[in-house]
Amino acid sequence: MRFAVSLLCLLSFAALAAEVEGVRIDDKTRVGNADVTLNGAGLRKRLFFKVYAMGLYVTQKSANAAALIDQPGPKRVAIRMLRDVSADAFNEALNEGIRANHSEAEVKALEPRLKELGAIIAEVKEAKKGMSIDLDWTGADTQVMVNGKPAGKPIPGADLYKALLKIWLGDKPVQDDLKQALLGS
Repeated sequence: MRFAVSLLCLLSFAALAAEVEGVRIDDKTRVGNADVTLNGAGLRKRLFFKVYAMGLYVTQKSANAAALIDQPGPKRVAIRMLRDVSADAFNEALNEGIRANHSEAEVKALEPRLKELGAIIAEVKEAKKGMSIDLDWTGADTQVMVNGKPAGKPIPGADLYKALLKIWLGDKPVQDDLKQALLGS
Protein backbone atom coordinates (compact mmCIF):
# COMPACT_ATOMS: atom_id res chain seq x y z
CA MET A 1 0.00 0.00 0.00
CA ARG A 2 2.79 2.38 0.94
CA PHE A 3 4.47 1.73 -2.44
CA ALA A 4 1.23 2.53 -4.29
CA VAL A 5 0.84 5.83 -2.42
CA SER A 6 4.50 6.72 -3.10
CA LEU A 7 4.11 5.87 -6.77
CA LEU A 8 0.93 7.93 -7.01
CA CYS A 9 2.68 10.92 -5.40
CA LEU A 10 5.62 10.54 -7.77
CA LEU A 11 3.34 10.34 -10.81
CA SER A 12 1.34 13.40 -9.74
CA PHE A 13 4.58 15.36 -9.24
CA ALA A 14 5.73 14.32 -12.72
CA ALA A 15 2.50 15.67 -14.17
CA LEU A 16 3.22 19.07 -12.63
CA ALA A 17 6.27 19.86 -14.71
CA ALA A 18 8.41 18.80 -17.63
CA GLU A 19 12.15 18.36 -17.53
CA VAL A 20 14.27 18.97 -20.61
CA GLU A 21 18.04 18.42 -20.32
CA GLY A 22 17.88 19.01 -16.57
CA VAL A 23 15.83 22.19 -16.93
CA ARG A 24 12.52 22.14 -15.06
CA ILE A 25 9.66 23.62 -17.03
CA ASP A 26 6.61 24.32 -14.88
CA ASP A 27 3.20 23.09 -15.97
CA LYS A 28 1.64 26.53 -15.46
CA THR A 29 2.78 30.13 -15.41
CA ARG A 30 1.31 33.61 -15.69
CA VAL A 31 1.45 36.04 -18.58
CA GLY A 32 0.20 39.37 -17.31
CA ASN A 33 -2.85 38.55 -15.19
CA ALA A 34 -3.69 35.30 -16.98
CA ASP A 35 -2.75 31.72 -16.22
CA VAL A 36 -1.32 29.73 -19.11
CA THR A 37 -0.65 25.99 -19.27
CA LEU A 38 2.30 24.11 -20.69
CA ASN A 39 1.29 22.66 -24.05
CA GLY A 40 4.63 20.93 -24.62
CA ALA A 41 8.37 21.21 -24.05
CA GLY A 42 11.45 20.17 -25.97
CA LEU A 43 15.08 20.65 -26.83
CA ARG A 44 16.50 22.85 -29.60
CA LYS A 45 19.64 21.37 -31.09
CA ARG A 46 21.85 22.78 -33.79
CA LEU A 47 24.08 20.15 -35.31
CA PHE A 48 25.18 18.25 -32.20
CA PHE A 49 24.97 21.25 -29.82
CA LYS A 50 22.16 21.53 -27.28
CA VAL A 51 21.14 25.18 -27.59
CA TYR A 52 18.06 25.64 -25.39
CA ALA A 53 15.18 23.93 -23.64
CA MET A 54 11.83 25.47 -24.33
CA GLY A 55 8.19 25.28 -23.39
CA LEU A 56 5.07 26.60 -25.06
CA TYR A 57 2.34 27.94 -22.78
CA VAL A 58 -1.21 28.63 -23.96
CA THR A 59 -4.68 29.07 -22.50
CA GLN A 60 -6.12 25.99 -24.27
CA LYS A 61 -3.89 22.98 -24.90
CA SER A 62 -3.93 21.57 -28.43
CA ALA A 63 -1.96 19.18 -30.63
CA ASN A 64 -2.84 21.26 -33.71
CA ALA A 65 -0.09 23.74 -34.67
CA ALA A 66 -2.37 26.06 -36.68
CA ALA A 67 -4.90 26.17 -33.83
CA LEU A 68 -2.16 27.10 -31.36
CA ILE A 69 -0.78 29.82 -33.62
CA ASP A 70 -4.25 31.35 -34.11
CA GLN A 71 -5.47 30.78 -30.55
CA PRO A 72 -6.53 34.06 -28.92
CA GLY A 73 -5.33 35.03 -25.49
CA PRO A 74 -1.98 35.13 -23.76
CA LYS A 75 0.87 32.79 -24.68
CA ARG A 76 4.49 32.28 -23.76
CA VAL A 77 7.47 30.79 -25.53
CA ALA A 78 9.81 30.02 -22.62
CA ILE A 79 13.43 29.57 -23.67
CA ARG A 80 16.07 28.35 -21.20
CA MET A 81 19.58 28.68 -22.59
CA LEU A 82 21.84 25.63 -22.41
CA ARG A 83 24.85 27.39 -23.99
CA ASP A 84 26.03 30.93 -24.68
CA VAL A 85 24.70 32.44 -27.92
CA SER A 86 25.55 35.93 -29.18
CA ALA A 87 22.73 38.39 -29.78
CA ASP A 88 23.62 38.42 -33.48
CA ALA A 89 23.36 34.62 -33.74
CA PHE A 90 20.11 34.61 -31.74
CA ASN A 91 18.58 37.31 -33.97
CA GLU A 92 19.77 35.58 -37.14
CA ALA A 93 18.17 32.30 -36.02
CA LEU A 94 14.85 34.07 -35.33
CA ASN A 95 14.97 35.79 -38.72
CA GLU A 96 15.85 32.56 -40.55
CA GLY A 97 12.88 30.81 -38.93
CA ILE A 98 10.55 33.63 -39.88
CA ARG A 99 11.81 33.79 -43.48
CA ALA A 100 11.38 30.02 -43.85
CA ASN A 101 7.69 30.25 -42.95
CA HIS A 102 6.61 33.48 -44.65
CA SER A 103 6.51 35.03 -48.09
CA GLU A 104 8.83 37.90 -48.93
CA ALA A 105 5.88 40.33 -48.70
CA GLU A 106 4.91 39.04 -45.23
CA VAL A 107 8.49 39.39 -43.99
CA LYS A 108 8.64 42.93 -45.43
CA ALA A 109 5.44 43.86 -43.53
CA LEU A 110 6.98 42.51 -40.30
CA GLU A 111 10.36 44.15 -40.87
CA PRO A 112 9.98 47.30 -38.68
CA ARG A 113 8.82 45.22 -35.70
CA LEU A 114 11.48 42.56 -36.33
CA LYS A 115 14.03 45.38 -36.12
CA GLU A 116 12.51 46.45 -32.78
CA LEU A 117 12.74 42.87 -31.53
CA GLY A 118 16.30 42.61 -32.83
CA ALA A 119 17.26 45.80 -30.99
CA ILE A 120 15.87 44.39 -27.73
CA ILE A 121 17.86 41.17 -28.18
CA ALA A 122 20.97 43.21 -29.11
CA GLU A 123 20.69 45.12 -25.82
CA VAL A 124 21.00 41.78 -24.00
CA LYS A 125 24.31 41.30 -25.89
CA GLU A 126 24.54 37.56 -25.25
CA ALA A 127 22.07 34.87 -24.29
CA LYS A 128 24.14 33.19 -21.58
CA LYS A 129 23.88 29.59 -20.43
CA GLY A 130 21.21 29.47 -17.69
CA MET A 131 19.44 32.63 -18.88
CA SER A 132 15.68 32.57 -19.33
CA ILE A 133 14.19 34.39 -22.31
CA ASP A 134 10.41 34.51 -22.57
CA LEU A 135 8.53 35.76 -25.59
CA ASP A 136 5.12 36.68 -24.18
CA TRP A 137 1.96 37.51 -26.08
CA THR A 138 -0.17 39.61 -23.75
CA GLY A 139 -3.17 39.63 -26.06
CA ALA A 140 -2.10 42.98 -27.50
CA ASP A 141 1.70 43.03 -27.60
CA THR A 142 4.82 40.90 -27.71
CA GLN A 143 6.91 41.44 -24.59
CA VAL A 144 10.43 40.06 -24.27
CA MET A 145 11.26 38.96 -20.73
CA VAL A 146 14.85 38.25 -19.68
CA ASN A 147 15.30 36.42 -16.39
CA GLY A 148 11.73 37.35 -15.44
CA LYS A 149 12.05 41.09 -16.14
CA PRO A 150 10.71 43.03 -19.14
CA ALA A 151 13.34 43.90 -21.73
CA GLY A 152 12.52 46.75 -24.07
CA LYS A 153 9.09 48.10 -24.87
CA PRO A 154 6.14 45.88 -25.85
CA ILE A 155 5.83 45.43 -29.62
CA PRO A 156 2.27 45.59 -31.02
CA GLY A 157 0.71 43.27 -33.58
CA ALA A 158 -0.61 39.72 -33.39
CA ASP A 159 1.02 39.01 -36.76
CA LEU A 160 4.48 39.39 -35.19
CA TYR A 161 3.75 36.88 -32.42
CA LYS A 162 2.20 34.45 -34.89
CA ALA A 163 5.32 34.78 -37.03
CA LEU A 164 7.48 33.97 -34.00
CA LEU A 165 5.38 30.89 -33.20
CA LYS A 166 5.79 29.67 -36.77
CA ILE A 167 9.56 29.44 -36.19
CA TRP A 168 8.82 26.35 -34.08
CA LEU A 169 5.29 25.40 -35.19
CA GLY A 170 5.15 26.45 -38.85
CA ASP A 171 5.18 24.29 -41.98
CA LYS A 172 8.99 24.57 -41.99
CA PRO A 173 9.90 24.48 -38.28
CA VAL A 174 13.50 24.90 -37.18
CA GLN A 175 13.39 21.33 -35.90
CA ASP A 176 10.69 18.71 -36.55
CA ASP A 177 11.06 16.80 -33.28
CA LEU A 178 10.95 20.07 -31.31
CA LYS A 179 7.68 20.97 -33.07
CA GLN A 180 6.24 17.59 -32.08
CA ALA A 181 7.39 18.07 -28.49
CA LEU A 182 5.76 21.52 -28.30
CA LEU A 183 2.54 20.01 -29.65
CA GLY A 184 2.63 17.56 -26.75
CA SER A 185 3.23 14.61 -29.09
